[in-house]
Amino acid sequence: LRLYPPPGYDPVLFGYTDTSLDPTGYPAHEINLDEMYMGVMPGFRVGVTYTRELFYPWFSYLAERGYRLPDEPLEVYSGRADYPGAAERGRSLAAPVYAARDSDTAFTADRVIEYLEAQLDCPWFVHAVFLRPHPPLFAPEPYNSMFDPAAVPFPCRLSSAAVEAEQHPFLAFWLKQQTRPGFYWGHDVNVQALPDHEVRQMIACYYGLINEVDHHIGRLLDCLERTGQLADTLIVFTCDHGEQLGDHWLWDKGGYFDQSYHIPLIVRDPRPSGARGVVVDAFTEAVDIMPTVLEWLGAPVPAECDGRSLLPWLEGRSPEQWRDCVHWEYDFRDPRTQEAEQALGLASDQCTLNVIRDRRYKYVHFAGLPALFFDLEEDPMEFRNRAQDNGYQSLVLEYAQKLLSLRMTHAERTLANTLLSPDGIAEYAGPRFGPADQEGTPSPGQESRPQVTAP
Repeated sequence: LRLYPPPGYDPVLFGYTDTSLDPTGYPAHEINLDEMYMGVMPGFRVGVTYTRELFYPWFSYLAERGYRLPDEPLEVYSGRADYPGAAERGRSLAAPVYAARDSDTAFTADRVIEYLEAQLDCPWFVHAVFLRPHPPLFAPEPYNSMFDPAAVPFPCRLSSAAVEAEQHPFLAFWLKQQTRPGFYWGHDVNVQALPDHEVRQMIACYYGLINEVDHHIGRLLDCLERTGQLADTLIVFTCDHGEQLGDHWLWDKGGYFDQSYHIPLIVRDPRPSGARGVVVDAFTEAVDIMPTVLEWLGAPVPAECDGRSLLPWLEGRSPEQWRDCVHWEYDFRDPRTQEAEQALGLASDQCTLNVIRDRRYKYVHFAGLPALFFDLEEDPMEFRNRAQDNGYQSLVLEYAQKLLSLRMTHAERTLANTLLSPDGIAEYAGPRFGPADQEGTPSPGQESRPQVTAP
């Protein structure tokens, strides 16, 4: 995001926002599922975008470069057959048909750079999304062999998937799903039956794909510096989810384990500050990004925002109060197949879980299944469920109540602080969180501000 007077921004998307559009707002004959499934978040103008996780503009680019594309477009990501060394080191060593300079990551970076080089005299807002290191776990040379499989950390897991499944019915269901070849996108194998050397090579390839993204983020930063825009550009780097990468015998993302939800967040504020280079050891959530950007711009933060601005941290000061826990939800229903519903004996609306986690404990609540409770100090990898242990019963109750209070605080509230009266419409845009809930207080500039609009 570049701040340039006068204010005014043209939000441009490169990649995708994974925002399915609400079909109820469209006549049936106007519904295009290709566009609605991975729609563009309202307000963005498209620079170049993905469709159904497949980057069709990139495929056209590959064809123009002389690459012979497979009949099934997804297979372009797969490793080449008979790749030297792949049989011994692992299938994921095999590089795809395209060179690194022509990868989807390079293509996206090239398009963003072209845009930035043309925006020297106007404000801009760019949302640049890289698919990688998303599976399939095949990387172009040299990223496919950049990391030694013998040197990567092996997954943290119990002796077998069957033993792991004993923790909870949902985990047993999820582990069974993953035995289907192709469940892990682009890998037509049972990922739980892979030998150790294949697992290590897939992890090494994942690291290589991360390194490829790092390289192209560096190119974007170089472009900003070369064009004189780095000094007034706010940069936020994050991702949408983590990756199990074999931990608990799981791949992909979902469920309740930290690996799927612990993600990077790096913010570079161009203004001079003593906070530059500081690592903040505090809980943040993805919902904090929007109010951070808006407050940095001096724009009002909508009352319905669940997050709070990170600006105090960026300015080298700690908020007087900050959240002492994080929260996430996961919905595992499937309206098409009803797989989870049938396997677990649940109604679709019961196929949800909620998590509240602080530095010591983690509580997982299911709408229709037993709860889970972990003591992270003694069990950081969440192998031992303490929900039924006598010594933890008071804590389980305490955290269930905390989770209920948190959900009540974050209930839909678009008009919650609005009162219609003979004197007009009274709106209270005060602090979202009080001192008693340990959920934080408003940052400077976000103090209470009751407003009355004339009838």
